[in-house]
Amino acid sequence: MPPVSAFLRTAASYAWRLLVVGAVVYALFALLGRFHEIAVALFLGLVVAALLWPPTRRLARVLPRSVAVAVSLIGSALLLLGVLTLVGEAVAGESTTLAREFREGLASIEEYLERPPFRLNPNALSDVQSRIGEYLSSHRSTLLSTAVSGAGRLVHVLTVLALAAFCSFFFLHGGDRQWSWFCVQLPASVRVRVGIAGRAAWRTFTGYTHGIVLVAATNAVLVGVALYFLGVPLAVPLALLEFFAAFIPLIGSPVALAVAAVVALAAKGPLIAGLVVALIVIIGQIEGHLLHPLVMSRAVRLHPLVVAISVVAGAIAAGVVGAVVAVPLVSVIWSVHTALRDARLGDDDLRPADDGRGPAEAD
Repeated sequence: MPPVSAFLRTAASYAWRLLVVGAVVYALFALLGRFHEIAVALFLGLVVAALLWPPTRRLARVLPRSVAVAVSLIGSALLLLGVLTLVGEAVAGESTTLAREFREGLASIEEYLERPPFRLNPNALSDVQSRIGEYLSSHRSTLLSTAVSGAGRLVHVLTVLALAAFCSFFFLHGGDRQWSWFCVQLPASVRVRVGIAGRAAWRTFTGYTHGIVLVAATNAVLVGVALYFLGVPLAVPLALLEFFAAFIPLIGSPVALAVAAVVALAAKGPLIAGLVVALIVIIGQIEGHLLHPLVMSRAVRLHPLVVAISVVAGAIAAGVVGAVVAVPLVSVIWSVHTALRDARLGDDDLRPADDGRGPAEAD
């Protein structure tokens, strides 16, 4: 039998290692998929802890730690409920006017589509409306069962939120002690590197969380002000939609503004809708060339292509939740890799050179 080449032996050694790593990663994702509610709750708990850690630390200087954590969590919950109440009041106050503007806007869109260059059949849209009505009447039982399952999902969502609040309380109250306890359980040979990795991961995660919230809030304010002055209805709810959509990099903001463009088209006509589309381009440029370089550069050192691939891969793997989690996860992994590499290089620089040659043979 001819001897196996060195290249083939090296390739085989790397291949089985990659297979083992792939199997471990697959098992990890399968485990997370099986208990995805717990994974989402832990992620939300870490997000809340990252956001509320600075005010909690300041309050803890004058209040007991438990009271400071409780004040931070309850205050942030009341603030969120207040914002949602404001949005609900805005929707309820504009519902009658919005319905009338939508009817008039849809009529004007139909007339526009019937003229050149589209020359749409005048009965086409009415046929679509009648078919939708027939579908709803014939599938009433299916829609009812879907609504019931949606109520069941609401229970799951409330359970996840309750677990996230529970986790965030203990993360804020004693997260540092929990991490120290975890490091003590590890073998002494890996404690230092795990500590370096943990500090790098938390630093990157908190920086990303603070940065993305600032970027999302800036986008929401810009969108809300622009839609208000353009006279587009539901400016506040659409601004809130832009805030939450901005947590999905590169994709979320254009999708939210596309919804605003549809509302503007139905309520105010093609001209205002065109201005909203121009707003999509302007805010995209501000976010990509001003906000992200200034706010996110220290936390996220990823190429835009890596960000785009991460978002798409996360969306394919876990839907909207995967798209939201993908970029901070990749950022944390890269930050940990960089910190461990720098620590290893520092150790090598401090370690005496020993390349198998004697002192007389060294260069």
